[in-house]
Amino acid sequence: MNKPAILVLEDGTVFRGVAIGAEGSAVGEVVFNTSMTGYQEILTDPSYSQQIVTLTYPHIGNTGTNSEDEESTSIHAQGLVIRNLPLIASNFRNEQTLSDYLKSQNIVGIADIDTRKLTRILREKGAQNGCVVAGNNLDEALALAKAKEFPGLKGMDLAKEVTTKEAYQWKQGSWTLTGGLPEAKDDSELPYHVVAYDFGAKRNILRMLVDRGCRLTVVPAETSAEEVLAMNPDGVFLSNGPGDPAPCTYAIEATQTFLDKGLPIFGICLGHQILALASGAKTVKMKFGHHGANHPVKDLDRDVVMITSQNHGFAADEETLPANLRATHKSLFDGSLQGIHRTDKPAFSFQGHPEASPGPHDAAPLFDHFIDLINQFASNKQDKA
Repeated sequence: MNKPAILVLEDGTVFRGVAIGAEGSAVGEVVFNTSMTGYQEILTDPSYSQQIVTLTYPHIGNTGTNSEDEESTSIHAQGLVIRNLPLIASNFRNEQTLSDYLKSQNIVGIADIDTRKLTRILREKGAQNGCVVAGNNLDEALALAKAKEFPGLKGMDLAKEVTTKEAYQWKQGSWTLTGGLPEAKDDSELPYHVVAYDFGAKRNILRMLVDRGCRLTVVPAETSAEEVLAMNPDGVFLSNGPGDPAPCTYAIEATQTFLDKGLPIFGICLGHQILALASGAKTVKMKFGHHGANHPVKDLDRDVVMITSQNHGFAADEETLPANLRATHKSLFDGSLQGIHRTDKPAFSFQGHPEASPGPHDAAPLFDHFIDLINQFASNKQDKA
């Protein structure tokens, strides 16, 4: 029999349910994600560091878990909140049930609560701090105190906490149904050398770059611009990641150097916000953020609507964009800025996740645009030579 569990929000709201993961407690910012599938990719996305994830779809865990679907080496979410945990996991790729997966990584989870009520609270009041406690000793007063003590994500630099400790090479392409995960590609198949800053990078972003011929050198978040320039890259990629972009001054300063050098730059999620800050714009904390795989975004250049995967609690402020930075994409949910492009440099970024994992691939052509900029940059260098 499952042990009891509680979720206590900082406003005093208490949800009672059953434990589905490890015993213990977890504190973080409580957010909701509207994706129907992809719970393992969500849990292992480093962008969810210091957050407790509520999944709005009622049945979570149907397909179990497997090692191939992980977006990083471990679960980064502080805890998981769901409505129903299925009695069995049924999928030909299943290696471990969701409950056992959570327990194996010492992650707390709670089920059998009204996730619709919780989502309404978060939408109306904004993202709140919360505390999940699982086990026989449930102290609501202590859980409330812990929730109130959590400092929140504003002003928190988490990129340097989740980043790789050492630089490494990445040459593996995307998973396929018939072949699974492929072997690393040979350098002869990868004509472009791209340095990827790991602010909490998802593996499928790296794989989609490799699919397009990029040999990746993945570097720690605080790697200096001088170290990167010494690698003689064809382009620089700024990855997704957790927390507030404003304290990441090391990344902002490095990006400014790359802009001055005219290097092709592509940013996703936190990387998008870093490019905005490096270009002179400002960022803001959103009320409850965007978390899901069904977010409509308008491509202003092509005048088309894309359904995108989103996961961010901060956004670049369109009203602060300098003259050399133009808006390229906007959210059709709330009108927030979703994409930017420098008018004077080969640099652009997107707030959502074109690699999806989980979600649709409508925005995948953004990776192709990065390759186009790299080719143009190389051609210009040859002309000058």
